[in-house]
Amino acid sequence: MKIFKQKHILKISMLVVICVTSISCRTINSNEMFKTDAEFQYSEFKPSEKEYKIQPFDKLDVKIFSNDGFKLVDVSQSTQPMQNPINYLVEYDGQVKLPTVGRIQISGKTIREAESMLEEKYKEIFVDPFVLITVTNKRIVVFSGGASIGKVILLTNDNYTLIEALAEAGGITDFSKSHKIKLLRGDLNNPEIFLFNVRDLKDMKNANFMLQANDIIYVEARPKYATRIISEISPYISLLSSALLVYGLFLR
Repeated sequence: MKIFKQKHILKISMLVVICVTSISCRTINSNEMFKTDAEFQYSEFKPSEKEYKIQPFDKLDVKIFSNDGFKLVDVSQSTQPMQNPINYLVEYDGQVKLPTVGRIQISGKTIREAESMLEEKYKEIFVDPFVLITVTNKRIVVFSGGASIGKVILLTNDNYTLIEALAEAGGITDFSKSHKIKLLRGDLNNPEIFLFNVRDLKDMKNANFMLQANDIIYVEARPKYATRIISEISPYISLLSSALLVYGLFLR
């Protein structure tokens, strides 16, 4: 009878272990993002990146001055300057609605190209117009510790680098892989994906990579196997202990 009980206890234990293992294998990396295959071909690093191009849903601060900006009189506003600048939304079709000239196609143009185009448009209204455009909602997303640590950062200048973004996001955690930093750029249906290594000094020349609006930086994290496995199996161990206790009481 004792041998019979031991066999049943062993069977129950093995069954619980198998179930726990299968569940743990599926959930151990459940929060991983932007996974790529081992053979994935990353985009080639380009030292001279192109200028930022205006995109749909960008918000533009457009200032228009007369006389080539000599007097710095903002004719897009009233004679009494407004305290808060007006942001003009680039609509879904790439057009922006501006005072006097109405809707103009602006998406796909660099800041310089858009300023030149508007200066030509406003020549019909103002003397030697001088246009300044700023994209006010340029931002990037940084995951500095896998999917568990994320931050949205506004780009305050056009020379913002990868290293600056990592520093502003709080640096790299103890469980992050400094040699495996992914940068996703462009349409997420088919993005460019760059891979950076900031662990070795010989690879730091690429770390001054200039960022663009809507870039996503993802620092891969080392999986905490021990912590996660213990967390996953603790309820099952408690359940097994209770089941064995009840089993032992009824078969005595």
